[in-house]
Amino acid sequence: MTLRTALARRLTHVLRPIDRVDAHCDLMCGVYNPAQARIEAESVHQIAVKYHDSDDDTFRQRCVIIKEERAELVKHHLSVLWTDYFKPNHLEEYPQLHELFWHAIKAAGDAKKTMDPAAGEELLRQIDAIGDIFWATKGGKPSWMTA
Repeated sequence: MTLRTALARRLTHVLRPIDRVDAHCDLMCGVYNPAQARIEAESVHQIAVKYHDSDDDTFRQRCVIIKEERAELVKHHLSVLWTDYFKPNHLEEYPQLHELFWHAIKAAGDAKKTMDPAAGEELLRQIDAIGDIFWATKGGKPSWMTA
C-alpha cells in the first residue's frame, strides 16, 4: 500500500459522518422521575411571574427566551417518561395515562406561547397528576421525598 493510499484511507475514516443519538436513556437505565419535568415547569411558572414584576426590557426578553427553553425541556422529560417508563400494565391499571400525558405536553406548549403565570400553574397541576400515578406504580414516594 502506498503512502498516498494509506493517507486517503485514514482521511476517509476521520471525515466519515458520525451518527449522533440523544436520549435519556436508551440503555433503559431505570432512572425515571417526573421531578425532572416538574422542576422545569416550576421554572416556567416563576419566570412568568418575574417577567411581570420587571420593567427592564432586556430582562423581560431573556425571560421569554429562557421560559420557552424550559417549556421545551418539560415536553422532552414528559415524553421520555411516557414512552420509556410506562408500560402496558400501567395503562391497564391507569387508562387515563395517555390523556394525562397528552394534556400535560399540550400545557407545556401553551406555556411557551404566553407569559401568563396561570399557564405555568396549569402545567404544574398536569405534571402532579402524572406524578401521583408514577409514584403509585413505584409503591409510593421514597422516604426522602416525603419528609
